[in-house]
Amino acid sequence: MAYKSFTKSQEQLRPDGVYSSRLVSKFINCLMWQGKKSVAQRIFYDAMERVKDKVKDAPPLEVFEKALDNVKPAVEVRSKRVGGANYQVPMSVKTKRQQSLAIRWLLEAARGKKGRPMCDRLADEFIAAFKGEGEAITTRDNVHRMADANKAFAHFGW
Repeated sequence: MAYKSFTKSQEQLRPDGVYSSRLVSKFINCLMWQGKKSVAQRIFYDAMERVKDKVKDAPPLEVFEKALDNVKPAVEVRSKRVGGANYQVPMSVKTKRQQSLAIRWLLEAARGKKGRPMCDRLADEFIAAFKGEGEAITTRDNVHRMADANKAFAHFGW
């Protein structure tokens, strides 16, 4: 039996209409609240327009993809119970989970800043992550720092 590279849900995910990207479509689905996809699409595409206005040297889709790549964590800590004690064991992160965490952290960072339209906050977070700054990058660095601090327990990760 041949291994399928896509799961059933990934096969059903259609590329978005503007950028023809499954990643953009996935991000819009994660951005969506209460099934209001058209609202999520408008927010995302408005954010990309703002990115295009602010970052002149790179296309907005490239800024978005680079921002996601910069936020993706390489390692994380997982709780492991060994002999009556819980240890925070550093483990490498699978590609699919890296993407999920990066999307989640970008959205949490944008939603955490109140007082401005969501498209502005999202655009600012994309640009900050593209440059290696921002709240989502700080979250990733904290996860890496936690894994580094607990590397003495790495031998429990079997």
